[in-house]
Amino acid sequence: MKDIQLTIDKTFGFVNQAAVQGYKQQATEAQKMLHEGTGKGNDFLGWLNLPKELTPEFLDDINTTAQYLKDNCEVIVVIGIGGSYLGAKAVNDALSDTFAWIKQDKPLIVYAGQNIGEDYLYELQELLKTKKFGIISISKSGTTTEPALAFRLLKTQLEQQQGKQEAQKLIVCITDKARGALRTLATQEGYKTFVIEDNVGGRYSVLSPVGLLPIACAGFDIKQLVAGAVRMQELCDISVPYEQNPAAQYAAVRNELYKNGKTTEILVNFNPKLHYVSEWWKQLYGESEGKENKGIFPASVDFTTDLHSMGQWIQEGQRTIFETVISVEKPNHEVLFPFNEDNLDGLNFLAGKRVDEVNKMAELGTMLAHIDGGVPNIKISMPQLNEYYLGELIYFFEKACGISGYILGINPFNQPGVEAYKKNMFALLDKPGYEEESKKIKQRLK
Repeated sequence: MKDIQLTIDKTFGFVNQAAVQGYKQQATEAQKMLHEGTGKGNDFLGWLNLPKELTPEFLDDINTTAQYLKDNCEVIVVIGIGGSYLGAKAVNDALSDTFAWIKQDKPLIVYAGQNIGEDYLYELQELLKTKKFGIISISKSGTTTEPALAFRLLKTQLEQQQGKQEAQKLIVCITDKARGALRTLATQEGYKTFVIEDNVGGRYSVLSPVGLLPIACAGFDIKQLVAGAVRMQELCDISVPYEQNPAAQYAAVRNELYKNGKTTEILVNFNPKLHYVSEWWKQLYGESEGKENKGIFPASVDFTTDLHSMGQWIQEGQRTIFETVISVEKPNHEVLFPFNEDNLDGLNFLAGKRVDEVNKMAELGTMLAHIDGGVPNIKISMPQLNEYYLGELIYFFEKACGISGYILGINPFNQPGVEAYKKNMFALLDKPGYEEESKKIKQRLK
């Protein structure tokens, strides 16, 4: 079986190949800090060996719980924010039929707690009024504002519609092992629970119950997802030489590009199903590396769609960017372009070709144009879009992020800057305990 392949040679017209290979010692040291737990944030390294630690019995428990929800729910609401929903949504969107929400041949998976949009929550509650629904609530603390607000609303609605006893069977909590508001509530109410281990941060949690349960509920093979992650764990292990280690190579080349003024990385796909993979990737790298006035800015585009909007800027704007392209080699379906007698659109030269051949030539043509325009290109080739290769991709990006962060000299496992808006919001809402902050911020706004 083929594996995901990393290609970095299209960056060597912009950075020196010898300089990239010169990161060997730094990348090796970064790997040692990860595997020996001697670097910053070493209390959040539970993701590192997680794929191999997931037992068949544990995955069976996940699948059994998912099956119960699937059998008893028309809609399953996944409540979480950041890494508590992005990983699951990335995998589910990548693998789902694009129009599954219309076909409704299995429970509809929807998301809440990722925003505080009143119209969003109203419309969700309206949808659920006529549906039998279940809830997967994901939060270590149970007090993060967005998911806590959504959970209180939807828990109340579920109990009103189904009765408290039935609602108890349709709520699953993924939370801390022993403490926090959600753990306390789950224990009191007797909800089924799974644990978010203390040493697994949200953006690294997709291969934990945080991602696995919603993915299983969507009907996808989590054992294959984990198998792919296990394979990539082996390919990126500290024992693999630097020159053959894809995570180390990716971490090195992006740091060398950053050193040479390429301060924005654009994750590119030519398959619209990968849109939320990019959203998950942006959180992973943005929250991990954006510290101490450092870090590559992670952006993303969906091609060819965004070639008609962002393409001009990428081609001729500031030369501060590089691209990382996720290329899916083989589509899961085949569509042949038809012949037309009139040929008014002039496209008969494509007659008999697969649509993907057109897409692949758009991909190749774009790469050549952007390189000519001064944009370095990294390519990640996926043999096919399925659970196994998504598992490989997820672990590849996670491992490379840890290495890259340590090369950059920051802690890739904390997010102190995220708290700033929360403090201001709580002060403005007059939350108990924020009286002094409330006075100060209201005075500031006069």
